[in-house]
Amino acid sequence: MKELKATPETVHWGYLDASIPPVLTIEDGESVYIECVTADKQWMPPKDQGYDFLPDMVEIHEKVKKGSGNHIFTGPIYINGAVVGNVLEIEIQEINIRQNWGWNIFRGYMGTIPENYPYTKLIHVPLDLKNKIATTSSGFKIPLAPFFGQLAVAPAPEYGRQNSKEPREFGGNLDCKELTAGCKVYLPVWNDGALFSTGDGHAAQGDGEVNGTAIETSLSGNFCFKVRKDLHWKMPHAETATHYITFGLDADLDDAARQALKEMISWIIDMTGIHKDEAYSLCSFACDLHVTQTVNNVKGVHAMLPKHILLKN
Repeated sequence: MKELKATPETVHWGYLDASIPPVLTIEDGESVYIECVTADKQWMPPKDQGYDFLPDMVEIHEKVKKGSGNHIFTGPIYINGAVVGNVLEIEIQEINIRQNWGWNIFRGYMGTIPENYPYTKLIHVPLDLKNKIATTSSGFKIPLAPFFGQLAVAPAPEYGRQNSKEPREFGGNLDCKELTAGCKVYLPVWNDGALFSTGDGHAAQGDGEVNGTAIETSLSGNFCFKVRKDLHWKMPHAETATHYITFGLDADLDDAARQALKEMISWIIDMTGIHKDEAYSLCSFACDLHVTQTVNNVKGVHAMLPKHILLKN
């Protein structure tokens, strides 16, 4: 397995762009261990509180120029054999939290109910990695369920540089809590080599990510990359051990829901061959629409269909 560590030479901060040169080249079917960091310098905790300070994060803060967004990506990775029109399958085999703390911030007049919070507040949350629990300042226990908020291939060249905040057809800031270890994510390829980057580690998050951030933290993970020439999706898809997942991304939440549903209906038809009318009804019977996030300008809805529904025996 190849390794890609987070260093000033292997990260880009706050943006996605097809012109970023790859920092690693791999073959179709190879696996990579990737390390990521997350947090702006001003959001770090005091050094006297017993929290881990990752040396790579400190060095990145000192040496890397920040773009328009807040997310620090590790990558991009060039996958040989991936060409425009293919789909990149990313199997997330393992996820680990790299530090004993996370952070959460809401900023004035932002988030889902900005009118109620015209001020900014930053908190740090201790993470018990042994027992897999985060503890709030009032003592509430939150189970850790880490996932990468950012999973992206490079946007099409004509897009130019894209702020890291808005998720789009190339993936990016999906912020879907279902994408934990063991899942597969499918991203349409817009550049030769796909140019995959990841980051934005979350220790735990509710659907909606309502105040703008989760329990943000630094993660590492094992990823396996496969080029799928048999798929021709134009939007991200995913699957877990139990569910098929499609995504809708739009500034209007209703339009995002419609998009996620249309993608699910199309996937069901491809897998089963049933008529679109039956697929529509089936979604009404068994498919759940979840609000992925409401805070990234482009909002997200993900549709989830239990896999067992499509088994007739």
